[in-house]
Amino acid sequence: MIRIINQLIAKFKNEEFTIDVQIPTSYLIRFFFSKCVNLFYGVFIFRKIKLIFIHPTSVIKCKNKILYGKNLSIDRWCYIDALSKKGIVLGNNVSIGKKTTIECTGSLRNLGEGLVVGKNVGLGTHGFFGCAGGINIGDDTIFGNFVSLHSENYNFKNINIPIRLQGVNRKGISIGKNCWIGAKVTILDGVTIEDGCIIAAGCVVTEGNYSSNCIYAGVPARLLKQRNN
Repeated sequence: MIRIINQLIAKFKNEEFTIDVQIPTSYLIRFFFSKCVNLFYGVFIFRKIKLIFIHPTSVIKCKNKILYGKNLSIDRWCYIDALSKKGIVLGNNVSIGKKTTIECTGSLRNLGEGLVVGKNVGLGTHGFFGCAGGINIGDDTIFGNFVSLHSENYNFKNINIPIRLQGVNRKGISIGKNCWIGAKVTILDGVTIEDGCIIAAGCVVTEGNYSSNCIYAGVPARLLKQRNN
């Protein structure tokens, strides 16, 4: 049975996959039963015969603004609102962890830009993706749990006007390919993280460019070392 499951998953993901032989058969049966339920619900929500797994507890808004590849997985209690200029684009084999929020527009006064995610990307659990200024994520990038991205800032220079009435500014966030964003990282507007970076757990990544294949840590994030050293 495990051999058949390995073959099926490898075919879906288009890469080699092997289940740990220590996992009980009963666990695998329950797991794949839940996947079948999520697949049925995904097809029902999007009205397309395509590999998309959505847990029934998740909320999807403005689904006509979402483009997705094969084998999309949205875990339980997610909230996704694609209302924006460019919507949400998700590549093949994207997984969105439980209790993750994706909001593409923060205010109905000003539509946001949206979200673009490459293939083979894992968005960890309990994440927040504020995409008003636009967020781009490259292929094969993985996110830890409780990561938050904020691609928009309030204006605040005029002390005579409440901050909430001064409007916002947006520069967007770009994360390259093959990056690892650690747990509880906060990424602010105006950040460009190049390919191959590791952002250590708990970092606050402020506006600026972060060079490829480097490890960053701290608050605010600072260069720790290069990966090839």
